[in-house]
Amino acid sequence: MRKPTRTALAALVVIALVVIVGWFLTRPAVAKVSAPTAIPVRVVSVVKEDVPRYVSGIGSVLSLHSVIVRPQVDGILTKLLVKEGQQVKTGDLLATIDDRSIRATLAQAQAQLAQSQAQLDVAQLDLKRYRLLTTDNSISKQTFDQAQALVHQLSATAQGNLASINASQVQLSYTQIRSPVTGRVGIRNVDEGNFLRVSDTDGLFSVTQIDPVSVEFSLPQQMLPTLQQLVHGSTPAVVNAYIGDGENGTLLGQGTLTLIDNQVAANTGTIRAKAEFKNPDEKLWPGQLVTIRIQTAVDRDALKVPPQVVQRGIDNHFAYRVKDGKVEVIPVEVLYQDSNLTLIKGPQAGDVLVSDGQSRLKPGARVDVQGNQPADQDPALETAR
Repeated sequence: MRKPTRTALAALVVIALVVIVGWFLTRPAVAKVSAPTAIPVRVVSVVKEDVPRYVSGIGSVLSLHSVIVRPQVDGILTKLLVKEGQQVKTGDLLATIDDRSIRATLAQAQAQLAQSQAQLDVAQLDLKRYRLLTTDNSISKQTFDQAQALVHQLSATAQGNLASINASQVQLSYTQIRSPVTGRVGIRNVDEGNFLRVSDTDGLFSVTQIDPVSVEFSLPQQMLPTLQQLVHGSTPAVVNAYIGDGENGTLLGQGTLTLIDNQVAANTGTIRAKAEFKNPDEKLWPGQLVTIRIQTAVDRDALKVPPQVVQRGIDNHFAYRVKDGKVEVIPVEVLYQDSNLTLIKGPQAGDVLVSDGQSRLKPGARVDVQGNQPADQDPALETAR
């Protein structure tokens, strides 16, 4: 009896061990509770400073004087005295046209004047004698009247001859083509030896003034009151011209706002304006497209942040402020915004706001600051001052 009992007991022990081992092997793993993961973000500090406001637009460089040089008399082009691209001044001789025919016409008119003047001198002497003879009735009244009429006739003929001389001299002056403006000579259209006609539309070349120049640009009609204040201000409004993307491009010149067009373009809702630039280095070229920037105002002690800091909510704007490693939502009022900066109201100077990584945030979320870059060092906020 004792031997079977021991065998059964041993079997029970083995079964119990197997069950215990199987339970340990098949039991579910205990879930580990981990702390919330911090969300990586970038932040900037709110900066208080004076911030200038600008308005930008696309403009076209225009010459103040541009003239196409055309012949005013028909004739052969005998000499070209300037080269393409040469700088000339008002009155400089540019080209000459064959003047032999006009000089011959002038000489003929001068000879006719001399003939008429000689005849007039004789007629005046005769009239003087006839006037003395009329005192004692030695000649008839009719003879005296005829002599007086002949003097008038020859005098008119002499005046006509003098007018012909003046006309020929004007025509002769046209054979010397002089520059009407100070500027740069363009590409030549004809060569020496060609026969020029007054009806030619292309002309010889153009002379275009390069210094100074103007820039014409268009702005939305909502800017009209601001432009009027700038034009009528005590000091001329400064206008900068860039090639490329605004202040990120190359500055070509600095001018002043001079005038506003007298009407708004109804089809585009824009107003045209002009600025004048001194251009001694000739960086601005007629026909060139440039970007213009005008400083319209200065916001004193403004709170400045990058545009990506401010988020748009359902009813208003907001931003995430970092405090004690967590974020909180604060309402923000946008006072001014452009592609480089945003002026806001609501936060305080020195507040740390999230500039990147907002899509994963919610109030109270823990954050891991990847880069704490003050707003005044943010490349996106580097503006011309």
